[in-house]
Amino acid sequence: MIDKRIVILFVKLPEKGKVKSRLARDVGEGPALLLYECMVLDAIDMLKRTKIPFRIFFDPPQELAALRSWLGKAYSLLPQTGIDLGERMELAFQLAFDEGAEEAVLIGTDIPALTASVVTDAFGAFKRYDAVIGPANDGGYYLIGFRKKSFTPSLFRTMTWSTDRVFEETLDRLRKAARTVLTLPEYVDVDTRDDLRVLLSLQSLSQSSRTQMFLMGHRTDLDL
Repeated sequence: MIDKRIVILFVKLPEKGKVKSRLARDVGEGPALLLYECMVLDAIDMLKRTKIPFRIFFDPPQELAALRSWLGKAYSLLPQTGIDLGERMELAFQLAFDEGAEEAVLIGTDIPALTASVVTDAFGAFKRYDAVIGPANDGGYYLIGFRKKSFTPSLFRTMTWSTDRVFEETLDRLRKAARTVLTLPEYVDVDTRDDLRVLLSLQSLSQSSRTQMFLMGHRTDLDL
């Protein structure tokens, strides 16, 4: 049994050359790895501020010991399961609902400027809407959520991921499924050096966040 509201946070084990591969082509594997670590820890801190329970679903699924060594024992860590991103998200939602959640929201760790108030607003949307989605600047989405009775697994199936059509296709599928949906503000998904430059200009990025401090401390090295 878990809480009636739950945030699902998708996290990858930080390993050099295995995270933020597009960003690594711009800034190098070492800086990309350090930035990813900062973004994960910032996402966890942000979720703590919401006061809404969250669970961390990690990948690769066999790396529980490594995740616990990094993050400690304070968090609920569960392996991502499924053959692709869509199935992993679908199964994470299904597990949350099967275990008692009535409302669930899933986010990733690539949106450092995402605020606690946006996550809180996402849950507030369930008073009027079946689903909620947050578009990213690259055509994907950074957040998606459902009430249990409006969960729509077909959104995650036969989708071509990592394209600039994912958000629009998902929105179209929600409408065809007769789901009412709230669209949240657009946020920057960090995948390139240009994304980092945009990120530095945003007032919503906390000046005390690990990501912001790393970027400011390495601005010259990263050519920002």
